[in-house]
Amino acid sequence: MANTTELNAPEVAASIGLILAAVVEAAALLGNSALLVVVLRTPGLRDALYLVHLCIVDLLAAASIMPLGLLAAPPPGLGRVRLGPAPCCAARFLSAALLPACTLGVAALGLARYRLIVHPLRPGARPPPTLVLTAVWAAAALLGALSLLGPPPAPPPAPARCSVLAGGLGPFRPLWALLAFALPALLLLGAYGSIFLVARRAALRPPRPARGSRPRSDSLDSRLSILPPLRPRLRGVKAALAPALAVGQFAACWLPYGCACLAPAAQAAAAEAAVTWVAYSAFAAHPFLYGLLQRPVRRTLGRLARRALPRPPRACTSRAWHLRALLQHLQGPPEGPVLGSSEAPEQTQVLAGGESLSMPEAT
Repeated sequence: MANTTELNAPEVAASIGLILAAVVEAAALLGNSALLVVVLRTPGLRDALYLVHLCIVDLLAAASIMPLGLLAAPPPGLGRVRLGPAPCCAARFLSAALLPACTLGVAALGLARYRLIVHPLRPGARPPPTLVLTAVWAAAALLGALSLLGPPPAPPPAPARCSVLAGGLGPFRPLWALLAFALPALLLLGAYGSIFLVARRAALRPPRPARGSRPRSDSLDSRLSILPPLRPRLRGVKAALAPALAVGQFAACWLPYGCACLAPAAQAAAAEAAVTWVAYSAFAAHPFLYGLLQRPVRRTLGRLARRALPRPPRACTSRAWHLRALLQHLQGPPEGPVLGSSEAPEQTQVLAGGESLSMPEAT
C-alpha cells in the first residue's frame, strides 16, 4: 500500500500542476482578450497604447510559448511532443524574445504613468509611445537573438529542453537575465516609488483655510479640531495600494525566473518547470492588475456588460391609470361652448395662478 502511494504521489502532483497550468493558460487568453476589447472601447485613456501593447505581448505568449510548455515540456507539461532542432531553436527564440518584451513593456507602462502623474504639465518631457515601444521590441529582438548563440538542442529521442533555462543562452544567460529582469525591475521600482511618494504627500497635505475664515477661538472644541483626521491616513493607504501591487506582482512572478537564470545550468534545469510557470502567471495577472484597477476601464467594462446581458421587459404603464387622465375619461367630452382664441389664454392664466372660478359679484 505504501509503494502504491509513493508511486501515485508524483502522478498526482503532475496532474495538479497540469490543471493549474491549463487554468493559467485560459486566464491569460480570456483576460487579455477582454481587456484589449475594453481598452479599444474606452475613450480618453491616456496610456491606452501601452496597455494594448501589453495585451498583445501576453496574447502572443499565451498562443505560442505557453502551449509548448503544456505539450512539449516535462511535468507539469505533458511531454508528449518531441521537437526537432529547428522548432526547438524557434521555441527558444520566442521564449527569449517575448519574456523581455513583456517585462520591458511593463516598465514602459510604469514610466508613462510616472510622467503623467508627476509631470502632468510637461508634455515635452514625454517621448512618443511609438518610439518607446519600437525600442522595446528592438531590445527584445536582440535578446532573443542571443538564444541562437547557445548550444544546439538535442535530437528528438532526447527530452525536449527548448527553454531559456535549459542551456538555450549558454554563456549569455547572466547578461540576458540582467537586461530582461534586473533593468525593468529597477525602472519599475523607481517609477512606482516616485508615484507613491507624490500620492502620499498629496493625501497627507492639510487642507488650505478658506478665505475670510474667522480666527480660531481658544475653546476645547477648537483645539480638538486642529488634530489631523483619520481620512488622510486612509487616502495614504489607498495611494500605496496600486504601486505596491504592481511592484509586488513583478517581483513575485519574475524574480524566481531571473534568479534561476543566474544559477548554474544543472540547478536551473531542475527548477525549470516551477519557475517557468510562476513567470507565465504574470500573463494572466496583467489584465486584472493593469486593467480593472483603472476606473475608466471598469466603467467601460460595466457598460459593455450591461449591453451584452439581456434586459428585463419594462412594465408598460397605461396613460388611463393616471388620475387626471382617468377623470377626463370618466367625464367625457366637455358640453359647454368652445372657448375662443381670446378667452382661452385668460382662463389658462387664471387656473395657473390658483384662483377659483366664480360668478362675478353683482354691483
